[in-house]
Amino acid sequence: MPEPRLAVEGLTVGFTRDGRHRSVVRDVSFSLPVGRCLAIVGESGSGKSVTARTLVGLTGEGSVIERGSARLDDLDLTRQSEAGWRGIRGRRIGFIQQDALVSLDPLRPVGAEIDEALRLHGWGDRASRRRKVVDLLTDVGVPRPELRARQRPGQLSGGLRQRALIASALAWDPDLVIADEPTTALDVTVQAQVLDLLGDMKRRGTALLLISHDLSVVAELADEILVMQGGDVVEQGPAEAVLQRPRHPYTRRLIAAVPSGRTRGERLAPDTATPPDLHLVRAHTDTARVDPVLAARGLTRRFTAPDGSRTVAVDDVSFTLRRGETLGIVGESGSGKSTTARIALALEDADEGEVTLLGRAWSGVPERRRRNLRRRIAVVYQDPLSSFDPRWSVERILVDAIGADVRGRAARRARAADLLAQVALPPETLDRSPIRLSGGQRQRVAIARALATSPEIIVLDEAVSALDVSVQAQILDLLVTLQDEYHLSYLFISHDLGVIHHMSDRVLVMKDGRVLEEGTSEQIFTDPQHPYTQELVRSLPTLDDPRNGVPA
Repeated sequence: MPEPRLAVEGLTVGFTRDGRHRSVVRDVSFSLPVGRCLAIVGESGSGKSVTARTLVGLTGEGSVIERGSARLDDLDLTRQSEAGWRGIRGRRIGFIQQDALVSLDPLRPVGAEIDEALRLHGWGDRASRRRKVVDLLTDVGVPRPELRARQRPGQLSGGLRQRALIASALAWDPDLVIADEPTTALDVTVQAQVLDLLGDMKRRGTALLLISHDLSVVAELADEILVMQGGDVVEQGPAEAVLQRPRHPYTRRLIAAVPSGRTRGERLAPDTATPPDLHLVRAHTDTARVDPVLAARGLTRRFTAPDGSRTVAVDDVSFTLRRGETLGIVGESGSGKSTTARIALALEDADEGEVTLLGRAWSGVPERRRRNLRRRIAVVYQDPLSSFDPRWSVERILVDAIGADVRGRAARRARAADLLAQVALPPETLDRSPIRLSGGQRQRVAIARALATSPEIIVLDEAVSALDVSVQAQILDLLVTLQDEYHLSYLFISHDLGVIHHMSDRVLVMKDGRVLEEGTSEQIFTDPQHPYTQELVRSLPTLDDPRNGVPA
C-alpha cells in the first residue's frame, strides 16, 4: 500500500455542554492513501459527520479532541490554531458540507462564493478568477454557468446550489477532499457527473473521504468502507466485502434498507410498526376508477432571468392524483418539478392552466376561498431548516401546525410528542431548537409537521433526501402505512430513482419544464420509451445485489 495521505489513529472526540461532557466519537482509526476513497457510513448521530468535521477544524463550540491523532502528510491536524486552519481549508483540504442548501450566503451571487475561495489564497487576478469560476461551474454540470454565477442562491434550485458549493470546495484542486453527503440534493444524471468528477480526482491522486447515507453512491466510489454506530466503528474493510458480505447485524440492516424496484411492497425496516400483510395491501391497490383529489391541466409558468431573458419553468404540464395513490415526479435540477409542486400547493400562480383540489377550484381564486381547504393538503419541503422559524423550539413548530383543533397546552404537547414518535424521534426533542438537530432529525420534524393537520394530500419535495438509509427506510414504511390506513395521496418529488420506484404507483418524467413520459412505475423503470428516461435509468448507481446475504 502507498504511504497514507491521511492517517487517523484512535481519534476520540467529545462535547461539553451545560456542564456535562460526553464522547460522541470513540477510537476511530483508518488510513487513506493518495488516489483512494474511504467512505464512512452510518445513521444520523453515528459520529460520521463529527469525525469529518474534526479533520477540518469545524467540530464546533464545546468540542474537544480527547485523544488520538490525525495527520495530513506531515501536518498534525489536531494541533492547529484558527490561523493555521485558514491556510489549510480550501487549499489543502476541500470540504463539501452536508447542508449545502443553507451553506451559501443568500445575499451575494454564488460566483462570488467561489471567487472568494480562490482570492483568499491569492489565486490569480479578478479576470482570471472570473474565468476559473465559470470553468468550475461547468465541471460540476451547471448549465449556463455564466448566468448562474451572477445569481443568488435563492434564485437557484436545490441541486444547482449544491453543485455551486461543490465547485467552491474543489477550486484549489486540494490534496484531500472531505465530501459530507455531496450528492444529497442532486438528480441522478447530475449525480453521475459529480461521481465521475470525484472519480477523476481520485485518479489524479486526490485522497477522498466520503460521508454518505447513500450506499449506491458509496459502492460507486469507495475503495474501503468504515461503518459507524453510536460513535463506534462496528465494521471496516474493502468496499466489496462490506457491501456483499457484511458481518455486523447493523451493516446488514443498512444494506437491506436500500429502496429499489425489488423492495416495492416490502417493509424496508423490519422493526417498523407496519402491517404484516403490507405487500398484499400495496399489490392490490387500484386507483384507476377513483376520482382525482388533485388535478392539473395545462400548467405553464414563466420567469424573467437577471439578463432579461424569459425562462419557461413549467410548460403545459398536466397530471391527476387519485385518492390513495402515489404519483412520483422525477427530473434533473431545473426541470420544473418543484415549481409544479408549488403551483399545485397554490403557493405560486401559473401563467396558464388550472388546478382543482377535491373537485373545487384551487388555482386562480382568492386565498379566502382556499382557506378552508388548506388543511387538506400539506407539504414537506426540500430544505427543512429554512422552512422553520429559527427562534422556535420543535414543540412550538408542531403546536403551530396542530392549531386550535387540540385545546390546552398539555394536550397539544402530548399530540406533538405523538407526532414525533411517528417519525422515530424521542419526546425530549420537543424542547430542542432545530439548529441543534442533525439534518436527518430536522427532516423528520418537517414530516411530523406535515402530518399535524391530518391532511388528505401530502406533497413531498425531496422528503427523505437528508435521511440516512435506515431512518429513510422507517419513514418510507411509515408513509406507506399512513397511506394505507388513511387513504392518503402523495405527490412525491425525488431525485432518488430507487425511492421513486419503491414508492410510486405512477411516475412523471420532466425535463426543461415539460412532461416527457408518464406511466406506471414498472413501465418507466423496466421499459422506458423516451431517450431521456432511458438515460436516467442507465445513470442510476446501484449495488450489485443490495439484499445479498441479508436475512429476510
